[in-house]
Amino acid sequence: MEYGLHLPVSDPGAKPEQLIRFAQRAEELGFFCVTVPDHIVIPRNISSPYPYTLDKRYPGAGHHLEQMTAMAFLAGATERLRFVASVMIAPYRHPVVVAKMLSTLDFLSHGRVILGLGVGWLKEEFQIVGAPRFEDRGRVTDEYIRAFKELWTKENPVFEGTYCNFSELTFLPKPVQKPHIPIWIGGHSNHALRRAAELGDGWHPIGGVPTIALEPEELERKLATLAEYARAAGRSPKEIRVAFKASLYDRGTEIRAGKRRRFTGKAAEIAADVRDYRKAGVDCLILDVRTPDPAQTLERLEWLAQEVLPKV
Repeated sequence: MEYGLHLPVSDPGAKPEQLIRFAQRAEELGFFCVTVPDHIVIPRNISSPYPYTLDKRYPGAGHHLEQMTAMAFLAGATERLRFVASVMIAPYRHPVVVAKMLSTLDFLSHGRVILGLGVGWLKEEFQIVGAPRFEDRGRVTDEYIRAFKELWTKENPVFEGTYCNFSELTFLPKPVQKPHIPIWIGGHSNHALRRAAELGDGWHPIGGVPTIALEPEELERKLATLAEYARAAGRSPKEIRVAFKASLYDRGTEIRAGKRRRFTGKAAEIAADVRDYRKAGVDCLILDVRTPDPAQTLERLEWLAQEVLPKV
């Protein structure tokens, strides 16, 4: 199993030098990747339900570094660490422009980019950035994935779709990674599983949060569904990686409904959780060590690397 971390780009207290230190220390400690979230703006008035909190309210502030800019900045300060768009909201940006930006970053970073893609949840943000209709976001995402692959793999790319069309163009440089930049599909619905099975190189769900526990047993059931979809699409389920993103909570034990919440408690308990998810089929586990205090975030990073993971 490989391990990743969530980058604190939405924390107003995170300064450029602190982000560099976080990424460089993650690389020094042998982590595989860091994930970078995607918000362009935060609407002042939100009626869209947030999927990951019990009250359905988005808990974040307005401070969000632009995703690909942050990835490029930190790729230049590291050598081996991979950078995962986690997840990029596919409909927010024109696919030809996005494909070019990602291909350029993959070229300049010597193949260290992974594209996590999601359909998005914040309808008001769709409207502000001029994206296609919120109700069409699933179809838009599927079409954009196919457009990316056409641009990244074909000498003379041609695409005719409902939301994107192009032909008679030169698209260079191609990504360093072959056949193309890996695409991890975010989401938990059957639509997301089918998208991962048909179009993705990985499935990238979130779990261990109040509204989506995604315990190992449930994860195994969803992986069985994913395998069915993959075989129906003529693919081997083994081609599709499982990159599971979970929170890493403070060292105190949190009890919910008489049961310890995953990734809380002592190092040995969290290590046991990691083993359970590895056994269920997770290939890459991404943990969130962010706190409002950058020094404490680094402390939690060190504790994870030196006290928890060696026990796995």
